Amino acid sequence: MSTMCETCPLHKSELFQDVPDDQRQITQRYKSGELRVEPGTPLMMEGSNAPQLYTALRGMGLRYTTLPNGNRQVINFIFPGDFIGLQAGVMGEMHHSVEATTSMTLCVFDRSEFFNFFKSNPYRGYDITWMAATEEHFLGDSLATVGQRSAYEAVSWALYKLFQKGDALGMVNAAQMPLPFRQQDLADALGLSLVHTNKTLAKLRSKQLASWSDGKLQVNDCEALAEAALVEHEPLKPRPFL
Repeated sequence: MSTMCETCPLHKSELFQDVPDDQRQITQRYKSGELRVEPGTPLMMEGSNAPQLYTALRGMGLRYTTLPNGNRQVINFIFPGDFIGLQAGVMGEMHHSVEATTSMTLCVFDRSEFFNFFKSNPYRGYDITWMAATEEHFLGDSLATVGQRSAYEAVSWALYKLFQKGDALGMVNAAQMPLPFRQQDLADALGLSLVHTNKTLAKLRSKQLASWSDGKLQVNDCEALAEAALVEHEPLKPRPFL
């Protein structure tokens, strides 16, 4: 049974802004259905002309791009509430790929209705613009991490950001959250070798700052991890979602 926007579980999360009832109804009219996929399923392929856009309702995934030599750059990690396919909606085709890491449930929106939705609903159109600006800011922060942070600082930054987002989504219990990605995914996101990433994770574990194993990330002191990452420890501001 498809989840109604009126009772969407994401509205309960402190990560997201409250959406007025009339705007939930508008979004419901734009939503064309739901899609459930298994781990490893490609959702969008680089260079494809994707006919649909998605909001991740449940589950986690990866955005990545592949170079001609076969090397992969992970762009970011997809969590519940993330909007998928905006690039195709605006530019006509995807310039990166998206893949499910876990089983996922996705809210489906038809790309053909995207501009009408944007034009006729300025409230939600602003939300989409806000999400695009946030994505740009995150990519800038990621670039600064890859270019200027040491491996220790970069891995600390990535784990802090992932844990902070998971906590805001209510995924943290007893200082642990599910993190079903591979060390290679983290290495590909930070431009590090797998060996270097593994050694850095071991160093963080020995300092009791963070421990990631068996698909779970544990952080006992977020403030100390933020300090290691060279960022201020502060709560995330509520953001819109579609």
